[in-house]
Amino acid sequence: MVSTNYAPEHAGIGPYSTQIAEHLAASGVETHVLAGMPHYPAWRVDEEYRGRWRATELRAGVRVHRRRHTVPPRQTAVRRALYEASFLAHGSLAGPEVRPDVVLSQMPSLAGGVIGARIARRRKVPHAVVVQDLMGAAAAQSGISGGGRVAALAGGIEGRVLRSAAVVGVVHESFVARVAAMGVPESRIRVVPNWTHVNGPTGDRSAVRARLGWAPEDTVVLHSGNMGLKQGLEVLVEAARAAGDPRIRIVLMGDGNQREELRRLSEGLANFAFLPPAEDADFPDILGAADVLAVTQKASVLDMSLPSKLTSYFAAGRPVIASVAAVGGTAQEVERSGAGVVVPPEDPQALLDAVRKLAANPGHARELGERGPAYVEERLSRRAGLARITSLLREALTTG
Repeated sequence: MVSTNYAPEHAGIGPYSTQIAEHLAASGVETHVLAGMPHYPAWRVDEEYRGRWRATELRAGVRVHRRRHTVPPRQTAVRRALYEASFLAHGSLAGPEVRPDVVLSQMPSLAGGVIGARIARRRKVPHAVVVQDLMGAAAAQSGISGGGRVAALAGGIEGRVLRSAAVVGVVHESFVARVAAMGVPESRIRVVPNWTHVNGPTGDRSAVRARLGWAPEDTVVLHSGNMGLKQGLEVLVEAARAAGDPRIRIVLMGDGNQREELRRLSEGLANFAFLPPAEDADFPDILGAADVLAVTQKASVLDMSLPSKLTSYFAAGRPVIASVAAVGGTAQEVERSGAGVVVPPEDPQALLDAVRKLAANPGHARELGERGPAYVEERLSRRAGLARITSLLREALTTG
């Protein structure tokens, strides 16, 4: 497997890459992973790995080969290009000396897809790709500085990697048309949804709220995960400002390159707060202690990304408010689950109105929240998700 993101990263793509590799290893498959140094979502290299050029480690039966790369604290098109180029160069020049039967790439990163394709071509074995985000579309839609200039280049490289793959998995059906438009026959595209990689809450909800300083009468809106450009989290700052009510609390939990800017924008707001990334054992209980779980995206984000946080939100059993484009995969997933409501993106008043409606009707909020775990059981179980990836690899071996 080639995946820039891997454990001990606990958010984004890392947990999925890790669980796939560990599942394969537990099944008796000799499994190697070419990965970067852990850095997400803080966009800082994990302290344990700082100063290391290369590392090889055995984690849960998986041989992980790490290569150093640049990690930009702020995202611009040029910095992202250097991030990709440095992993591409180091991973290509010093890849693991193994002879695989099949190569699986997680995209993004773009570099990981290129490396995976090269290894597969050199070893004359099939290449399977799982598309988590579409890099070309991301460059155009996310609002990253200079993104428009590199969208065509990134999309072109992405298209070549995908066209050469034996089989392509996409995490949502909304990606199929765009991948097909790159020249990949639909007969080679499979929908392989991400699964819920965390368990539901098990702790005492009241005790968790008390520990976090959330009063019983507070309505807590929690956003968990990466604080980047495409999330458009300014909408939550403005919703807190418009609320004018200290009992409506908005909390951002996690890290990311926009955290300090959001902290600056929210100065003086008594009903807006930050929490550090939660420990894995504590994470489900904190999600479950909130009243509403928020997912936000810029209005320009349409079909390039499906937030991995959604699977954890559904498992938490709390209602979801999605401030996202109505035509995108995120809105489709929330509506299909029945576990939340969709409001227009970048509209703080619409988001605030939805929060107030849920707070005023706790029975409806509870009903929405209860649909999340049911949806997880029906569609997003770990067992089903890993089985889909295993099937993808078997198909690549058979047809590639």
